[in-house]
Parts: sequence; structure tokens; C-alpha cells
Amino acid sequence: MKKHLFAAAAAAVCFTAASAVDPAAVLMTVDGHDVTVGEFEYLFKKNNTQQQTPQSLDEYLQMFIDYKLKVADAEHAGLQDSPELMKEFNSFRADLALPYLRIQAVEDSLVEESYNHRLADVEVSHIMFPFEIQFKHTADSIRGLIESGQITFEDAARQYSYDKRTGANGGKMGWVVPGRFPWPFEKAAYDTPVGQLSDVVNSRLGFHIIRTEQRQPSKGEVEASHILLMTRGLSDDQLPAVKERIDSIYTALQNGADFADLAGRFSQDPGSARQGGSLGWFKHGQMVAEFDSVAFALNDGELSAPFTTAFGWHIIKRTGHRGVEPLNDDVRKVILAQMKNDERAGAAADAFVKRALVQHNAKIDKDAIARIEAMIAAAPGGYDSTMVAQLKNDPTVVASFDKGKVTLSQVMDRVPGTRATSAANAANLITSATESALSGAVLDYERAMLAQTNPDYRNLLNEYRDGILLYEVANQNVWQRATEDLEGLAKYFMANKANYKWDQPKFKSYIFFASSDSVLNLAKEYADSISPAIPTDPTAFTQAMRTRFGKDLKIERVIAAKGENPITDYLAFDGSKPDADKKSRWAAYSAWHGCVIDAPEEAADVRGAAITDYQAALEKEWVKKLRKKYKFKVNDKVFKQLKQEESAK
Repeated sequence: MKKHLFAAAAAAVCFTAASAVDPAAVLMTVDGHDVTVGEFEYLFKKNNTQQQTPQSLDEYLQMFIDYKLKVADAEHAGLQDSPELMKEFNSFRADLALPYLRIQAVEDSLVEESYNHRLADVEVSHIMFPFEIQFKHTADSIRGLIESGQITFEDAARQYSYDKRTGANGGKMGWVVPGRFPWPFEKAAYDTPVGQLSDVVNSRLGFHIIRTEQRQPSKGEVEASHILLMTRGLSDDQLPAVKERIDSIYTALQNGADFADLAGRFSQDPGSARQGGSLGWFKHGQMVAEFDSVAFALNDGELSAPFTTAFGWHIIKRTGHRGVEPLNDDVRKVILAQMKNDERAGAAADAFVKRALVQHNAKIDKDAIARIEAMIAAAPGGYDSTMVAQLKNDPTVVASFDKGKVTLSQVMDRVPGTRATSAANAANLITSATESALSGAVLDYERAMLAQTNPDYRNLLNEYRDGILLYEVANQNVWQRATEDLEGLAKYFMANKANYKWDQPKFKSYIFFASSDSVLNLAKEYADSISPAIPTDPTAFTQAMRTRFGKDLKIERVIAAKGENPITDYLAFDGSKPDADKKSRWAAYSAWHGCVIDAPEEAADVRGAAITDYQAALEKEWVKKLRKKYKFKVNDKVFKQLKQEESAK
């Protein structure tokens, strides 16, 4: 239910009061609620950044009082208890708290570590095992055999690796491209010293034993184009012809032929051929090894001799090179985007929770867990649905911290659904859920404390809460009422009719569009029977006509001056008949009860302007009532101090 709020709570800029007046001082009391200097100044400064003409403190004070009175009215109407509004508010509060409930230094460290990988090129070999827990034990055993010298890494790769492509080459994988591999694999590759084995690594794709082969300063990136003549799938008899063609292309290039032209005409790599052979920028290790070594060995502007890869014959033209980009905002954004999708995603938040658990002396009552396990073991049905129901109503405290406790009944809300298991396994499930519940309780406490300890957070949170309440109460008293109160709108228009004028006459009518002349005539007859004059309730009239004629009739209410609408020009101002739209399903049209009028006759004739003015009148009357209904008082001494401070700036 995201809505336009009076107070734009999701603004990116926070305005922390830097006032000489104590931000905690009470500036005013509205309906028994104190408003501090800090809250007032925050909204005053924010308001003035959004206004073309900044308001003075005196002007803003009156608007602010009205704002708080409307919020008070919303609270008296019970809108703060609306499940829909509270769901929206709680969602915003959770999102708003996220940047505060994390350790930024942890994220910064991970970003720096990831960036440092870009500064070095690392070549690795690996042995891969499937991602099932039993293969972890196999991987550990194979690693032990390699370490003890009972089998070479290369032989182990050939015999055991599930990566058959690299296994056939003794596990040789090539150069690691940072950001292109799962993070645990990349981290192990860079952390493992040259010539040594990593521990068994779980990359979510499988288990790996990694051996780091080489490490060198990064070669950066090169920009190159190529021409490819495919040899894959060809017979031995066909290969000489391909070699002859690539040699002739190379000779033409040496004689000054345009590389992009020949690439577009002859290269069998369709993606790059359409770009004149351009491959753009690529890092060391992104291309197959033979291609990579040639591209990085060339000088800028240099042309390679024909050479082969598993794909076929290539000619490369290197067009540029560049070093590693500095760790700027753009690079940081790329790294953060990668982190959001791997194991590092929650590291900063997890570190915050871990620290908070220590700070708040959080602990699990192991004796209580043991008693619960014993109770499950002694029960006739063990850990069955009856026992689960009993545990869900058990108030036993199983964990605590210095500001609260966690009961078994709370923990059981986090335990997976009932399933038959041993008492020991049930105790493990409950222990795991207790750890989760304890972390959640400590995090909830920290989130609640933010409103007391962080002014920026508190101001944004209050602004958002007041904003959603204000929207709802204003909608009920002003905006929605102005559009639905047709009688009130009509009375307002008649009382202020002189304020609504036109520069030129307008044609006022309903226009019927019909699928045929016969339907059009029937529609006009039926309309006359149910509404001899222009209907006072256009919505009811239109609905009645649609019910009677369905898709064979379309009705438009129009008010248009000459030159504003070709159809009304034809029907009322002696204009030429518009050419028929051959794709239109409306074969006939006619005005019903049409007439030319010099000035608006009813609110519907100037609906937009009338509703806007009526809303302003309703708002003015509403505020007038609120100022009588609820008590408010400004601390003149504090406000005077604020004015003196503002004038001194």
C-alpha cells in the first residue's frame, strides 16, 4: 500500500539537527504528545529543501501544528490499529533499520578483499566431487593421500574428478577470473600459497581440492578483435582448406585490408563478426588458454599470425590495454552486487548479531534443553504431535539475555513441522531453533533501541508513521470525500459559481458510439426513457446504458470548445465530418442532449477544478475544527530561541 505521503519518509538525505537549542527540549505539546526541537527542526529543514521559496519558522510552525493535529485525529480514529497500515509501517521499519544493524567494517573488509583479488592473476588446478555430504569424506581422504605422497595430484584428478574436462588434463583449470567463480572457490584459490593444497572447499556446486599453480601481478584487461574459421567437426581432409583460407586472410591484412571488413565477411564467430570482429575488453583467464596467451602477448595495434584453439583458426588484432581499475564507487557497486548473491550477503549483519549476543550476555539454558530431551524420551509417543502441542504451550525459559528471555513456546514457532525422530534429534532441532530465537530477540531489542539512540532513524521512523496515518485520515476527510460527496460538491459549486468562467462557449453533451445505426437509435430512445434530461448522476446513467447495450455501445461525456475535438466540432460548430477510422468498431455516433453553453452550469462541467477547490475548502474547515477539538501549546521561550538561532545564520 505504498502511497504519496505528506512527509516523504523515504528521502535519501538525513537532516540531523545541529542546533544550539537542546534537540530533546519540548517545543510544543499537541493532544498530550510532546514534540521535541529535534523532530521539528528535522522536518523544517527537510521541508525547506523541497520548496522553491523556503518558509520562515513562523510560517512553518502553523503548518506543523496543523500536521500534528491531523495525526492526532487519525489516532483518535484508531487508524494506528489498522492491520494494513501497521504491516506497511513494520515493513518500512525493518528496512530502515537494516543499515544500522550491521558492522560496516566487515563489509568494507570483504569489499577490499574482493578488490585485492583483481590485483593478482592466479592459476589453479582442482579436483571436483559431487555436492553430496558423503563426497566430503571422499574428498578429505583423497586430499590426505595427495599430502602423504601416496598419489599425485594429477593422477587423483584423472581418476576421481567429476570435472572431466580439467580432470583429463591432470586437474589444470587455468587462470581464475575474480567474480566469475563461487566465492568460496575464489577465496581458497587466492588464499592458498603457490604449490600447496587448499582445504576441501564447498562451492555449492561441489567439493573441491584446489592447488595454486602460479601467482603474478594482474595483467589487467585487453581490447581485441578476432577472425575465426571453425575447424570443430571437420574431417582431416577438410582442414587444409581452412588453413589455406586463414592464410589468405592474414596476407590480405598484412597488405592493408580492413580488419573489421574481413571479419564481417569471413569470421565464423557470428557474435563478434557483426561487430567487425570486436570482442571488447576481457580479463586474463576469460578466454581459452591459447587465445588468452596470444592476446596478452601482443602490443596494442599488433596483428597475430594465424593460430589454433579447440574452436579453429584465429587471427587477433589487439586494439588496447588497461590496468586494474581503482577501487572507486562504480567498482564497489559491482563487488557489492556480487556479494549480495553469495555467502558474503549477510556477513555484516551476522557480525552485528554475534557482537550483540556477547554484549547482552546471551546464553542458552543447556540444563533446560536436557530436561526437555529427557521429557521427550520418557513420553510414550516420543516426539509426536501430542508432544509438539505440549511443547508449544510450555512457558519454560530456554534462553535469556540481559534485557529479555526466550520461552520454549516461542522457540517452537521456529521448529520445522512435526516428524517422527529420536529425542536427541528433537533436542538438536529445538537447540537450533533456540539459537535462532535468541538471535531474533536480541536483534529486536537492538532495533527497538535505535529509536532512542539514533536521531536520524527516529526522525525518519516518526515521519513515516505520521505520514501513513496522515494520508488515511486526510483521504477520509478531504480527498476521497470531495470525489464521493456529489451533493456537497454541487452545493459548493453553486455557492461559488461566479468563480468558474470560460474564455469561449463549449459544447456539452453525451456522445453515443454504436456498432450500427439501429443500435444508435435504440440507445437514444432508451436513454430518453430513463433520463428525459441530462442525468444528475452520470455514473448511474452510464452503468444503466452499459447494462442494456453491453459492448455494442460506448458513451463519452464531453465538454469541448471549438477546435478542441474534431467530433464535437462536426456535431456543434459546423465542422467537417471526421474521416471514419476503418479499424474502429463504432460505425455510428451522435450527440444526446447536446447544447452549447457560455459558462459552466454544474460541478461536472469543471469537475477537476471544482473538486480541487472543494478539497481546499474541506481541508480549511477540517483544520478549523481540529484547532478547536484538540489542545495544543507552543513553548514560546524555546521557539524564540530557535528563531534567534535561525536569524543568526
